[in-house]
Amino acid sequence: MASSIAGSAAPHDGKTTLLVATRKGAWLYRADAARQQWVPDGPHFLGHIVHHLVLDPRDRRTLLAAARTGHLGPTVFRSTDGGRHWREATRPPAFARAEAGQEARVVDHVFWLAPGHADETGTWYAGTSPQGLFRSEDGGDTWAPVSGFNDHPMRPAWTGGAQDGTPDGPKLHSILVDPRDARHLYIGMSSGGVFESTDGGAGWAPLNAGCAADFLPPPPPEFGHDPHRVLLHPAAPDILYQQNHCGIYRMDRREGIWRRIGEAMPAEVGDIGLPIVAHPRDADTVWVFPMDGTDVWPRVSPQGRPAAYVTRDAGRSWQRQDRGLPAQQAWFTVKRQAMATDACDPVGLYVGTTGGEIWASADEGGNWSCLAQHLPEIYALETAVFA
Repeated sequence: MASSIAGSAAPHDGKTTLLVATRKGAWLYRADAARQQWVPDGPHFLGHIVHHLVLDPRDRRTLLAAARTGHLGPTVFRSTDGGRHWREATRPPAFARAEAGQEARVVDHVFWLAPGHADETGTWYAGTSPQGLFRSEDGGDTWAPVSGFNDHPMRPAWTGGAQDGTPDGPKLHSILVDPRDARHLYIGMSSGGVFESTDGGAGWAPLNAGCAADFLPPPPPEFGHDPHRVLLHPAAPDILYQQNHCGIYRMDRREGIWRRIGEAMPAEVGDIGLPIVAHPRDADTVWVFPMDGTDVWPRVSPQGRPAAYVTRDAGRSWQRQDRGLPAQQAWFTVKRQAMATDACDPVGLYVGTTGGEIWASADEGGNWSCLAQHLPEIYALETAVFA
């Protein structure tokens, strides 16, 4: 049964708002014009796991939240007034009922939310754990399985089955829509790889040529890779980036091969991490936040010295950005969704940690300061400008 939840006053002033999803609720942080002062709005859904909070860029009022609640289970909440009031989806994402002899699948949590094409008002996509793809055509109120992926005969092999060792379960993430063609889609999957559809989700094919898979026997397979986050660059839709379990990569889709660009990173840091984010106007500029990629994979800042790294030449070189961040004994963990950029000039950069801190830079990573602390474990950050 649908339920509604009242929130607090929502921002409608044209300024940057940071959408924060955490293990114990969600917050909206509204900035002043200079992005120096931030006012918190929240918590929303206090005590519930919120995996993703996203504003619809087509109306700049509708918010969707992917939540896992104690009494409702995995679901999606929707606000049409910028967060003042919330209502649960009438039909949340759920796998089709299994036929006799088929695998029974149950959504554990909704992990990723993505607005559809600009011309498809009301269309949204959702990725789940275990890996499933779902679509809504009514603004997130009702969801249906994308059977072209969920029922594809290769899906059990593509998703890794019981072999997936992702913490908290395997994920379908990084749902990308080509801004030139609503039928051209990309997805990323843990222990699966990157996959592409050119017919609106009816058919899918792996897109992993050039990627290493060090955890599998050579040669690198067609699928079975572990992309942590994938980007389609908004300034140049043929250019894709990914932060993979096995490095940082860039692809020109017209070429169709991933090129490892992380090998130019300092050897003592490496090119392993979880998030990657893009400059909104420069296709050669992306940022990463490296994690310790040693054999035990502790998923913390290398040597306890956190820093962002930026390339402004498509990966030929990287620069460390740590001014204002702790210089030592700071063992940050930053999840794949917990780094974001805004569209301002200069670009703002935001990082959320599992320790409940948000670090922000209003000058493209040149200087950092702590925007918030003592929050629950941060799962995801997104930026928004409300109408």
